[in-house]
Amino acid sequence: MSSAAAPRPMTMNLPTIASRDEWLAARAALLAEEKELSRQRDRLSAARRMLPMVEVDKPYVFEGPGGPVGLRELFEGRRQLIVQHFMFDPSWEDGCPSCTAGCDEISDGLLRHLAVRDTTFACVARAPFEKVAAYKATRGWTFPFYSSFGSDFNYDFWATVDESVAPLVVNFRSREELASPENASLHWLLSMEQPFENPGVSCFLRDGDRVFHTYYMTARGTEWTGGGYAYLDLTALGRQEEWEEPKGRADVAREAMPNFAT
Repeated sequence: MSSAAAPRPMTMNLPTIASRDEWLAARAALLAEEKELSRQRDRLSAARRMLPMVEVDKPYVFEGPGGPVGLRELFEGRRQLIVQHFMFDPSWEDGCPSCTAGCDEISDGLLRHLAVRDTTFACVARAPFEKVAAYKATRGWTFPFYSSFGSDFNYDFWATVDESVAPLVVNFRSREELASPENASLHWLLSMEQPFENPGVSCFLRDGDRVFHTYYMTARGTEWTGGGYAYLDLTALGRQEEWEEPKGRADVAREAMPNFAT
């Protein structure tokens, strides 16, 4: 007979056990809060679409599988571009594990749905393209992945923090703001060895040959992206459905139908 001790049962804080009627009452009460959250999310997405935009006139150069390309080429002919700022320092052999986990969830279906709404998704990292391409191959990813090595792109869009290049700004907070008592939970950022990489998502809009920056988010803001609607809600044109505010952002009359047929 084995002398090994029997495994101890796991101790977990499980939900309260209730009757079906009690569960239904609690679920109905929560539904009211969920509906208010949906309405608030719609208002927030509308406010995001009403943000002004900034023209990007710096000639950034990226390295891709076909060689050097500019920011406009990353759109692949579409009207919108969503860039995930992927944390991959040039000295690292592998990309950031958290960024990697997020990218593992980028499916071909999601990319097709975004493309139907005239939107391209791409990753950009500061590591040289050879490392980026090799890492992408090991993960089996199919989305475009470019290197910004040697350009200012990461610094200008807050994806790399290096005070020898640009002032420290993290989530729209300067060094002075981060050092304030109300931001005590972020003080660790002030002592980090630089340069350091910062995750984020940037959205761009193309009007002919002109490119505009419309949105940026970082930190916990990036947690909820996942499906096509979640990504489109970050962009200036939104879901391009008739019900959305402000009006006139859709070139095709679309109902609120998430089948991405158009």
